Amino acid sequence: MVLDGGFMVPQTNSFGHTFRDYHVESERQQGVENFYRTNHINQTYDFVSNSCFYVKRMRKEHGKLNKVELSIWECCELLNDVVDESDPDLDEPQIEHLLQTAEAIRKDYPDEDWLHLAGLVHDLGKVLLHPGFGGLPQWAVVGDTYPVGCAFDKTIVHHKYFEENPDFYNSAYNTKHGVYSEGCGLNNVMMSWGHDDYMYLVAKENNTTLPPAALFIIRYHSFYALHRSEAYKHLMSEEDVENLKWLQIFNKYDLYSKSKVRIDVEKVKPYYLSLIEKYFPAKLRW
Repeated sequence: MVLDGGFMVPQTNSFGHTFRDYHVESERQQGVENFYRTNHINQTYDFVSNSCFYVKRMRKEHGKLNKVELSIWECCELLNDVVDESDPDLDEPQIEHLLQTAEAIRKDYPDEDWLHLAGLVHDLGKVLLHPGFGGLPQWAVVGDTYPVGCAFDKTIVHHKYFEENPDFYNSAYNTKHGVYSEGCGLNNVMMSWGHDDYMYLVAKENNTTLPPAALFIIRYHSFYALHRSEAYKHLMSEEDVENLKWLQIFNKYDLYSKSKVRIDVEKVKPYYLSLIEKYFPAKLRW
């Protein structure tokens, strides 16, 4: 398969399996499934008085952006030691994935520099795994995201584990619309907490000049039930529909550029530093 700009989509991931196959037997399959079981049990709508991490609490706590001040590139370098336990396709450090995504987009869309930068920064929210940012567990940071406060769509990976989530049986939350209304807009929908929402908050609150489509990509790139399976479209606004077109373009590079081929960091670094300077302040609050 060749994408519009010429990017060749590989037939298999770095382990020799099809991409996003969550059931094939592999060295990562059991760990990935265990991750999603924990994720689906704990991501609920309401914060109740116990020790679990819940979506509202996460947004309130981490939305303060009072942990540290770092540049975008400094944050990229922190991901050198981060491996995403939810990803069945890659076990390389996250900085490799960021650069692979950005460079693949850059090759096919040379004039859309904002899209190159979206590729570089889209996963920076995974720094929440770092001790200096709270050291959150993987289930509260990575993996596919989905709305909470309405029914869990059956297209969500390892859906069966939602049966252990209290919201699954809550009549206020387990209908098609739940607490939302038709066409309310994704901006009004509470998503499961993770690196997408965190990086969106960081970019927005630090006054990035990236266009709305880039912020939409950052915020919803892990929302596979929407951009791959077309679930939850009844909640979208007209603006969401337009931005989704760019997200679906972006997703192909985010997913299929993953490989064991390393990017020469020092060679591409000056280009990305120039984009960071164009669209972000020198230091950001995280």
